Amino acid sequence: MSELFLAFGAVVVGLAALIWGADFFVSSSARGAKGLGVSPIIIGLTVVSFGTSAPEIIVSINSAFQGVGELAVGNALGSNLANIGLVLGVTALVKPLPAQRHLTYQEGPTLVIITALSGLVLYNAYLGRPESVFLLLLTPVLLWATIKYKKQHPDREEQEFVEEIPALSLGKASAGFLLGLGAMLLASHILVWGAKIIALELGMSELLIGLTIVAIGTSLPELAASIAGTLRGHHDIAIGNVFGSNIFNLLIVMPAAGVIQPLALDSAVFFRDFITLAVLTLLLVGTIWIKHRQNHKQEVYLSRRFGTVLLAIYIAYFIILLPTGWTG
Repeated sequence: MSELFLAFGAVVVGLAALIWGADFFVSSSARGAKGLGVSPIIIGLTVVSFGTSAPEIIVSINSAFQGVGELAVGNALGSNLANIGLVLGVTALVKPLPAQRHLTYQEGPTLVIITALSGLVLYNAYLGRPESVFLLLLTPVLLWATIKYKKQHPDREEQEFVEEIPALSLGKASAGFLLGLGAMLLASHILVWGAKIIALELGMSELLIGLTIVAIGTSLPELAASIAGTLRGHHDIAIGNVFGSNIFNLLIVMPAAGVIQPLALDSAVFFRDFITLAVLTLLLVGTIWIKHRQNHKQEVYLSRRFGTVLLAIYIAYFIILLPTGWTG
């Protein structure tokens, strides 16, 4: 029993240190890039967007090396489910969320395509190395295409958000970058160790822990930041961050585990977890597309009622999920 308490403590401390390290890592990287004169578009699409998935990426790699790849897959899918159902659902309840037109023509279709490709990978209940490498290789291609598009169609609010980041000297930025990265590596090791012990002691599957404790834990800062940003008027950042984070989770977090340690998966990963994610993704992207088609405005709003629907689907998924995944 004492080891179980220690494991829960390790998960809490690991999550807290992981979040702190990620914040320090992103902040130092973004400020250093700003000091070097890197354009706001590049900073926003690489450092900031990548940073939202940094905790999940580190946990995924560490999980695979420790032989618990299912935790990494659960973390990737669980984080995406939480980002849409929990983060956007709750944030829309606080205040209706504006969705810019570029989400309809760029990020939205991209997210749907990447989600569909991930479904094809997961359908046979096996995450192999070739398909994982394929997903990883799509990342630089996507970044190149997105940077090209953003230069032609700049997002004013996104640029203003990045331009507000203060510059930092290369030396200080490098020190902060290494400190943040080191904290994430150590924290992820502690977190994965704690999760393994909890799974062993309570009879929970690694997949279930990844879908619940780890996924929600890494999504809570995003929830807090989205609510705070909405209340301060930076509402469009919330939806943009979720789109970016979900794309990176499917292109990097999940396949990273498959490259290191190909693994067989429970069929429920596709038929329960992925299908729920696909429904939430299509509902979100489809609603934004329909609203823009009807209103022909630069900005449309996701209502509190829509936020309630997203949250209700996520809660229903949890009710179905929790009784499963127990091994003893």
